[in-house]
Amino acid sequence: MDILHLVDRLEELFNEARTIPFTRNVVVDEDKMLDIIDQMRVTVPEEVKKAQQINTQKERILAQAQEEASRIVTLAKEKAEQMIEREAIVKSAQTRASQIVAQAKEDANATRRDADDYVVSSLEALETEIGRLHTQVRNGIHKIEEDRLRANIPGTESPKPEAPAPEGD
Repeated sequence: MDILHLVDRLEELFNEARTIPFTRNVVVDEDKMLDIIDQMRVTVPEEVKKAQQINTQKERILAQAQEEASRIVTLAKEKAEQMIEREAIVKSAQTRASQIVAQAKEDANATRRDADDYVVSSLEALETEIGRLHTQVRNGIHKIEEDRLRANIPGTESPKPEAPAPEGD
């Protein structure tokens, strides 16, 4: 039986009771009153047990919820830390890649400058050598022509006029 129903019955019994004139006292049926009180004694422990069970269940559910919430928060923190670490690694890798590209460009430019310097130096040396060889060839031709003229070799033609030197030499 429900405790509230028993309280209602007790109230009805009280309302049906006869009042004693000139007092605030009432006369109630003793058997009915004791019967309701006995039923309340039996019902109250049941209600208390149910309430305790509900309270225990509530505490267990709250503890499970708290544990689940803690687990979710921990997982979220770990995930966030992993994302931060990945982001830091990516930024570090991007920075390093930029440094490598910049160094490679600088090295390529230095190599290009060195190669250009080498080519210019080699071409200048070649130009000097060609000029020296040209002078030797010209001197050799003049020497042979002079020797012919001095020896007056019969049957040789008179020397041809010298061709003008190419411009820029």
